[in-house]
Amino acid sequence: GEPYIALNPSNSEHIVIAWMGWVNVVNRFQIKTKTSFDGGLTWSETYELPHTEVGYSSADPCVDFNHLGEVFISYIDFTGTTPPVTGGIYISKSSDDGLTWGEPREVINTSFDGTKWPIDRPWMVIDKSNSSTQGNIYVASFNLNRTNPPFNPYMSISTDGGETFTSKHVDASDWLAGSLNPLPICSPTVSSSGILYASYPSFVISQSVFTQSFVAISTDGGTSLTHKKIITNNPPANLQDFPLAKKGSLLISNPTDPSHIAFFYLSAATGDLDVYITESFDEGDSWSSPVRINDDPIMNNRMQDLVWADFGNNGDLVVSWRDRRNGSDGSYAAETEIWATYRKKDSIDFMPNFQLTNQSVEHNIDIEASGNDFMCIKLQDNTLNAAWGDTRDGEINIWFQRMNIDGTTVSVKQVSSESIPNIKLYPNPTNSILNIKGEYISEIAIHDMKGTEVLRRSYATKQSDIELNLNSLISGTYVIVVSTDDGEYRDQIIIQ
Repeated sequence: GEPYIALNPSNSEHIVIAWMGWVNVVNRFQIKTKTSFDGGLTWSETYELPHTEVGYSSADPCVDFNHLGEVFISYIDFTGTTPPVTGGIYISKSSDDGLTWGEPREVINTSFDGTKWPIDRPWMVIDKSNSSTQGNIYVASFNLNRTNPPFNPYMSISTDGGETFTSKHVDASDWLAGSLNPLPICSPTVSSSGILYASYPSFVISQSVFTQSFVAISTDGGTSLTHKKIITNNPPANLQDFPLAKKGSLLISNPTDPSHIAFFYLSAATGDLDVYITESFDEGDSWSSPVRINDDPIMNNRMQDLVWADFGNNGDLVVSWRDRRNGSDGSYAAETEIWATYRKKDSIDFMPNFQLTNQSVEHNIDIEASGNDFMCIKLQDNTLNAAWGDTRDGEINIWFQRMNIDGTTVSVKQVSSESIPNIKLYPNPTNSILNIKGEYISEIAIHDMKGTEVLRRSYATKQSDIELNLNSLISGTYVIVVSTDDGEYRDQIIIQ
């Protein structure tokens, strides 16, 4: 899952894609990459980035090119989310256009800032401007520990091509992310004049009784930060009514206008979860009134999520999201498609929404796992390049699609496909005993619907038939994760 693509700014036919994929029970998840030199028609063999420590697992890849056409990848490599957590964010540079990767350098580790573990969702951007900060590498992240408030966004900065990094908080007094939202995801972007921007959510009652989004701004390569408000969600957005939706926001900058930045987010202001945009044309000083982007009927009991967007090199704008307008109901588990819209530079109106994917995909609980439903989109001239993960055919697939804005599909390629282990659970619902049948089972973990682990069993000898006693758990719905040599299986169980 978690596919991410980057295009060489000097050659749009040169594309690198990265994702996290299961290897085996020893190596667990590793970051995998492929490279194309013909616009995605053909791809290189898969390269697996080795772990920095034996027993680690990897996640959250991000790829970017610098102004010289050199490509970098950042990612998490760590023990996992069960304390004690060790590891960090790492970055590697390729000397052969993304076919292989060099020795990783540490960006930030779990011990920075106590036990907050500031390594979640690293987001890398590289300064391609002609300013004095050209070549700077910025990696945003936030706290992996969801139980140790206050919660914070972080920025790690390299001025020497990724050899060394310094790290700092993005939020500040009067501009705090706060203690009520444990997911202050930080979205960075760099303007064509070298200004660094980083957006993040905030919910601090002393700052506002409503949730807000802020932007931190630096004109000196991240050394100092000023802060401004993007939006106050008044009336409240009611995002808590959509616990499984991927609600991360996104900030991007227009390469043809250094004063123009755009912020994309989800809001349920009209009752359903919809995609919105607000823009600044004065370096974040003021912001436009929000505009709803998805054009299905308002209050039609259909929710959207998983928003992504990109400005093309000519200033055109594309926005994509996971859409349920053709789904059978209004829930997160309804069938989904990937939809998008497009706006020409200097236009104020978006084109009618259009469908990217060629079929609806039924919900699979594996898609609820972190990263299995990430997507990424890049626009170059009038060509849209998209990558996403879904579970069509009962497998976790990574897809790449290139299409023209007029709707002509240039190519669709399945970059990766990984089988979901064949596991049987019964009875479900259950009063106390759950039987688990499969092959090469090494570990079982159960989480409540808030994501808190409530039970874990590890087996030194691989199992195929397990009788699990759940008497210690209260009645309710849980998520079970069964780890095998062939990957992880997820499902919901009900204890009566």
